[in-house]
Amino acid sequence: MLNINYKLAQLEEEGRFIKVGLVGAGQMGTGMVNQISLMKGMEVVIIADLDLERARQAYIYRGEDPGRIIKADTREEALKALEQGRPAITDNARLICELDPIDVVVDATGVPQVGAEIAFLAIQNGKHVVTLNVEADVTVGRILSRLAQRAGVVYTLGAGDEPACIKELYDFAEALGFKVIACGKGKNNPLDYYCTPESLIEIARVKGANPKMLTSFYDGTKTMVEMAAVANATGLLPDVPGMHGPQATVEELPRIFELKERGGILNSLGVVDFVIGVAPGVFAIVTTDNLKVREELAYLQMGEGPNYVLYRPYHLTSLETPLSIARAVIYGEPTLVPRFHAAEVAAVAKKKLLPGEILDGIGGTTVYGLIVKAEEAESQGYLPMGLTGCKCVVKRPVERGEVLRWSDISLEEENALVQLYRLQKIM
Repeated sequence: MLNINYKLAQLEEEGRFIKVGLVGAGQMGTGMVNQISLMKGMEVVIIADLDLERARQAYIYRGEDPGRIIKADTREEALKALEQGRPAITDNARLICELDPIDVVVDATGVPQVGAEIAFLAIQNGKHVVTLNVEADVTVGRILSRLAQRAGVVYTLGAGDEPACIKELYDFAEALGFKVIACGKGKNNPLDYYCTPESLIEIARVKGANPKMLTSFYDGTKTMVEMAAVANATGLLPDVPGMHGPQATVEELPRIFELKERGGILNSLGVVDFVIGVAPGVFAIVTTDNLKVREELAYLQMGEGPNYVLYRPYHLTSLETPLSIARAVIYGEPTLVPRFHAAEVAAVAKKKLLPGEILDGIGGTTVYGLIVKAEEAESQGYLPMGLTGCKCVVKRPVERGEVLRWSDISLEEENALVQLYRLQKIM
């Protein structure tokens, strides 16, 4: 993101601002609003949330006078607020996608069905889309990216979340000619495939977290989704279904991520994975056959090789998202998009599922996500985890730990997410 600061400062000096519309005023969205308030050349001018008070508070946290905030129910009311330079709030996300002055729509909802519809509408109305909704991206990101390209706008995942931070390391290494052995992230909580919001209710209370969201972290779904996004952006593959997930320190990573015959855990090179013990960082394991470069890396205290770790010990989630907004508008470039169909996240039963039961989606009691190679998912007819919130009705008994297939369920075909997924399959 070199020189973005100067570009933004130049915009402000010229009296121009990137106008941002935000959908979702939760923790991530509110953090982004406040970070942008510290920046030049960019401003959040309208926020959509079903909880209007939450949207209002996002502005108030940044120091906004509550009396200046306008509730906009119609396009005309929103445009009037923007013309007057007053911050607007609405409970109608579609409204933001249709406002001419908006340059970029940011999705911070975390709900795949909502995120897919928001992105589609924004693209149709000529808006750049920056999404924090990795779940929607892994499900229909390929079609959204294609539609954005055809419309002459940018669709991208946001900087700051782990997939984008990993991609930065990957791009850095590949540009320098290193061979990438593995890319991954740290996981800072235990992996329990069969946990539920009910089993985590006390932990959620102590952490002040949403139990369903916390469940998506503990049952591994969030990690599987994030690493599938990395796989689809880079072409790296999961070495085994669910990845290996070893426990290790940063110093141990170059030795662990090596072929089995060389003392490591891998069946093949060029993989995505996660590690218990290096959170909240992200990493890339790289190598080179050039002896002189190896000598230089040893001199630079990168280790004796032949494998080396590039490690970023932090990711600032939505606080970094404004960099993707700026990159989309100023350079017309995405931060991270699916360029390959390398991985899918399949739905696996958390318990025995009976005919007539309705799946309750990511972070629920019925299913968890497992990353698999896209080729395997296609050949086996696995059900994508991102679609499990689309009124999926179980048609036959499914055992605990069994991967669900399309033939096991019926779902709501009218759902925007399902329709985009169907379109993606034929484009």
